[in-house]
Amino acid sequence: MTQLSVPPALLPLLWLLIPLLLVLVPHATHQPLWISLSWLLFALLSVQAARTGRQVVGRVLKMLLALAGAAGVLFHYGTVVGPAGGVALLTFLTGAKLLETNTPRDRLGLLFVGCFLLVAHFLDGQSPATAGYMAFAALALVAGMIATQRPDAAWRPTFALAARLLAQALPLALLIFLLFPRPQGPLWGLPQQVAARSGLSDRMSPGDISQLILSDELAFRAEFTGAPPPPRQRYWRGPVLWDFDGRAWHAATPPRGGPVAAVGIGQALRYSLILEAHGLHWLPLLGLPARLPELPGNPGRLGADLQWQTREPINQRLHYEVETYPEYQMEPELPPAWRARALTLPAEGNPRARELALGWLAGAANDEAIVNQALALFRAQAFFYTLNPPRLGASSVDDFLFRSRRGFCEHYASSFVFLMRAAGLPARVVTGYQGGEQNPLGNHLSVRGRDAHAWAEVWLAGRGWTRVDPTAAVAPARVERGVVAALPAGEHPSGLASLEGAWLRPLRLGLDLLNNRWNQWVLGYDQERQRQFLASLNPLLAHWQSMIWALAMGAALLVLALAASLWPRHANAHRDPASREYRRFRQALARRGIPPGPAEAPEDYARRASGLRPELGNEIKRITRLYLECRYGPAAPASLRELRAAVAAFRPRAATLKTAQPT
Repeated sequence: MTQLSVPPALLPLLWLLIPLLLVLVPHATHQPLWISLSWLLFALLSVQAARTGRQVVGRVLKMLLALAGAAGVLFHYGTVVGPAGGVALLTFLTGAKLLETNTPRDRLGLLFVGCFLLVAHFLDGQSPATAGYMAFAALALVAGMIATQRPDAAWRPTFALAARLLAQALPLALLIFLLFPRPQGPLWGLPQQVAARSGLSDRMSPGDISQLILSDELAFRAEFTGAPPPPRQRYWRGPVLWDFDGRAWHAATPPRGGPVAAVGIGQALRYSLILEAHGLHWLPLLGLPARLPELPGNPGRLGADLQWQTREPINQRLHYEVETYPEYQMEPELPPAWRARALTLPAEGNPRARELALGWLAGAANDEAIVNQALALFRAQAFFYTLNPPRLGASSVDDFLFRSRRGFCEHYASSFVFLMRAAGLPARVVTGYQGGEQNPLGNHLSVRGRDAHAWAEVWLAGRGWTRVDPTAAVAPARVERGVVAALPAGEHPSGLASLEGAWLRPLRLGLDLLNNRWNQWVLGYDQERQRQFLASLNPLLAHWQSMIWALAMGAALLVLALAASLWPRHANAHRDPASREYRRFRQALARRGIPPGPAEAPEDYARRASGLRPELGNEIKRITRLYLECRYGPAAPASLRELRAAVAAFRPRAATLKTAQPT
């Protein structure tokens, strides 16, 4: 930084402020604006104090500012000890401490606090981009620590030394990462902060899902052992909605039942899924599970309506592997209580829809004929798939079927299930995701908010619960090619814009693959991942007994390698001619009562010996200077000869002197 003509008085402070700013900038997006503004004000006041050489804020005012900041954090967060409130308070107090940071020790302490704030940022985000930025911030923090001891050093060698120190620590960090997998559950037992986000819930009304698809936010990624299923089978099952109040569907009191009465048909699919935190209880399923995986710390339960839910909300990224049947037969015999629940409608409302359904019932040969008539209605009449349907009145189903005929998937699923119940067929609404973008680089599907979908299930005699997607009758492209292909060209929202250029799409897919691998092998590196990794190195390492022996042998080899690398340096130090001459010089002084200290540097030893023996001061300093030149400077035979001559002349003279008395 000296090359930038910074005033010497400001240089130590800048080595503190710049690393702290790099650490705190990401926190500013999650904290109240007044905390960031206060920190910047404190920083400017500290710069002014460094320039003028006097404090601009008195002691009493500093205490009042600290108390006011703590009160503000308590008022905003309701606490000062949780992850959010605690980090916010620490951010404010870090700025307040700048007002009285005058010594290298103070600056070093604040930089250590910066390390804690650096780690705290991973509570808010753990993406590869976040990790890269935090690595750069860590480099700046280490450089700032070095600068507290070397304030006049140029910035290039300071950052170079910091980079070397971090590079030396990297192998140990990597070894610890591999040997100690990430524990299940939030770090230190603290609940992970989950940003408020829209997602599929246990309630659906007109317009809910059409708002969801405006988001390109990732919901989950699924990687298949074999080829992914075709688009028509990519129905990721989520909340099942049973009750209709005239406008919204919900499942506030799902029906009770025993195990799922279902049997898989055809070939099962095996896949691993990384689910993003969404703060709800449900987990997506691609059909009927052959068996459910264990979820440590948050066990799940499969309901009789094939709805998989966890005991606690999903507040952190979750990885699991599951085997499912996309095709299955469920509930061939419907219990009476379930039948009654699946036929319930409000006592009043939507008279035209009820009349239409009763007409189908009177003229239909069987239940399947009623389903086909409803689908034929959607195909034959002028229904439109749109993100911008008009508002519906009190009789929302009648308004949609006979007036607007414009809607999104929730409109079609809701009206279809209403018609089926009115015709005497048990039916329910199922929400979840349909589709997903396949990444050919990694053989995985990325399912995003825009893939949210709603469809229907109808109970048919002899077949059980059968999936029917009325949206596909109106917009078949929705199932085969996704929501963007199904919408009219003029309704593509900016949130759905894709990077599909000749070179942008490969870049986007490459970044998607990087994020998937990062989630799998870094953020999702648990005991199972560790076992897989070690087994790939050697199948014997998959068992913990073999792993312990391997670790013990590895540690022993590491110690031997370290000793072997240090031994030549130790041996060379004794064989080095300059070191040998300097050792004779120290022995001569030790015999006269001036032994070197256990960790005393040559220059410090020379100053102390010269103080005790002023008459030998010039010779002591000259021998020390020659030794340092020979030992650490460029090779110079003349200097070595001069050192030998100086020590040879010094030893007889030192032997004639009296022993020095320690002071």
